[in-house]
Amino acid sequence: IFGGLVWILVASTHVNPDNPLGWVMFVSVFCFIMTLLWLVIFACGAHKNKSGWATADFVYHLLAALFYLSASVPLATVTLDMKNSTVVDHIRIYKIDIAAVVFSYTATLLYFIHCILSAIRWKNF
Repeated sequence: IFGGLVWILVASTHVNPDNPLGWVMFVSVFCFIMTLLWLVIFACGAHKNKSGWATADFVYHLLAALFYLSASVPLATVTLDMKNSTVVDHIRIYKIDIAAVVFSYTATLLYFIHCILSAIRWKNF
């Protein structure tokens, strides 16, 4: 859910500069879709509680946490650089970007916590 909020918030502003915000958009969309797919697989019981799935769960959530961390830092940097901007609709866009940064770091933290819990589950197999 937090990844979807990052996606929506970044997309609702002017994606400027393109390069770091393009990476943020890729990460948020990719992780949102993959996590939704992962949820469906586990909710349907397709994993059949096998250790290979526990390994894949750990690896995916570690990758997602690293992706989100690599997207959160540039997003925060761009937001801080916007602080002194002279854009007409500056305050609204700045506030939206601050919300996107908060949700991005929250998603990073939650993916990391899930990664730790997945590692504990993987260890118990």
